[in-house]
Amino acid sequence: MLNSPRATTASAIGTTTSATGTTTTAIGPGTGTAFTVTERRVPVAVSAPDPISREGAVSQLRRHPEIDLREESGPGTVALLVEDALDEAALTRLRRIVRSEGARAVLVVGAIRESELLDVVECGVGAIVWRHEATAHRLVQAVLAASRGDGDLPADLLGRLISQVGTLHRGAAGRPGAPSLGLAPREVDVLRLVAEGLDTGEIAGKLSYSERTVKNVMHGLTTRLHLRNRAHAVAYALREGYI
Repeated sequence: MLNSPRATTASAIGTTTSATGTTTTAIGPGTGTAFTVTERRVPVAVSAPDPISREGAVSQLRRHPEIDLREESGPGTVALLVEDALDEAALTRLRRIVRSEGARAVLVVGAIRESELLDVVECGVGAIVWRHEATAHRLVQAVLAASRGDGDLPADLLGRLISQVGTLHRGAAGRPGAPSLGLAPREVDVLRLVAEGLDTGEIAGKLSYSERTVKNVMHGLTTRLHLRNRAHAVAYALREGYI
């Protein structure tokens, strides 16, 4: 009696790394057909006032494969700026990086004065990390959030931002001819949850939306109102009294 041939499947996987990402080449089971899957890496340029601070940040990021370190920032990159404290020169660098170079910015800073907080947000910085909390995990978390256009602020800093914008709003209350953002109810709902620190998935769950809907709402209002990121949108919604 002849035995039936035993079906066999085989697959082969090879991985290569390029300047733009990690490409996995796989041979489908029993097909001999190759296909590739590319995992996108986030291009990051680090800037610091001294070589030691820069090398410290670079060494923290270098060990993570999702980070692609670059020498210069530009469109599509995340610029990570390390500062002890903010001055006009630092704010000018932030504005140039975001507005002229088209990069997204992460600010690692030792201290921020109340008078500087809104300036930083309005420069287009959506992710801020305190220097004393700048572990490798925390830096990567902020970089990935910035690359997605999400906000990532320390809880104490978010509270200060809400307090400061609330003060500005109360000072402007009753002023004739005050402009209105004209936010739709679901835009307000989304921004209120952003202000509470929820990410896209958590907001979608709270509002029974898809994540794509939440992203579309945020993209629509930031584009319509010429806002740079989520933190900027929250600041303006607070200033206008919507949340």
